[in-house]
Amino acid sequence: MKKLIVCMAVAAGIAALPVTQVFATPADDLEAFRAYFKKKFKDVPFEDYKNGVYALDKASREQWQEIEEFPPYEINIEKGEEIFNKPFKNGKTFASCFGDDPSTVRARYPKFDDDSGLVLTLESQINACLKANGEKPFKYKKGKIADLSAFFAYKARGQKVDVKVDSPKAVETYDKGKQFFYAKRGQLNMSCADCHVYYAGSRIRADILSPALGHTTHFPVYRSKWGGLGTLHRRYGGCNKQVRAKPFKAQGPEYKALELFHSYMSNGLEYNGPGARK
Repeated sequence: MKKLIVCMAVAAGIAALPVTQVFATPADDLEAFRAYFKKKFKDVPFEDYKNGVYALDKASREQWQEIEEFPPYEINIEKGEEIFNKPFKNGKTFASCFGDDPSTVRARYPKFDDDSGLVLTLESQINACLKANGEKPFKYKKGKIADLSAFFAYKARGQKVDVKVDSPKAVETYDKGKQFFYAKRGQLNMSCADCHVYYAGSRIRADILSPALGHTTHFPVYRSKWGGLGTLHRRYGGCNKQVRAKPFKAQGPEYKALELFHSYMSNGLEYNGPGARK
């Protein structure tokens, strides 16, 4: 009987997938994704999903708004600005790679590069700039790379996510990210979608599961659990560990493909990073 109940639950989960077309395009996926959350949370305006879980729960939102009056990531933004302007040994700065206007940087990534066949993320391009100028690359999960990302994110606030998936190779990589998002993994046999699509808004002990729609708009984030700022790929690794799955390498192909899909699903929402979360 127990096995039957489990099977029925799995079948119900499959039936609830917001992406059901056999040959769905990214645009089809996006439309279905938005429609799913619109139906699930009828009173939440689309634009409010940039605030993550705080779009769903009034009490949590009030606590978060109090935190945002004196944001714990403020010093990280200042550090990031210093990093952006500090000359390399060759006399150049990050502006030599990204341009003089830091407000234009965040919205460029992630993007698929057809020439290399790779997803270019903000963090990967920060390190590419360092290498091109003879500098040692930053570690990908936290520290200086998160500080610089926070500066770029802050400068981009109010701009809208507009990730492009417009070539056959890009769609192929996007589909890999989509498969990762919905695939079960780990000893707990759970997917990203289990927590952040099907059970978004539900509680796990004292925590409310955030909706996947809008997830990437507010990274990097300062997490109380971390006691500091972290990148999106740091969070991906943490999620994998929580379902008792071995995490992949930060900025590896698996997480880059996931970021491409995940970010595309937030198209049309405003950037409002860096964020503060539990």
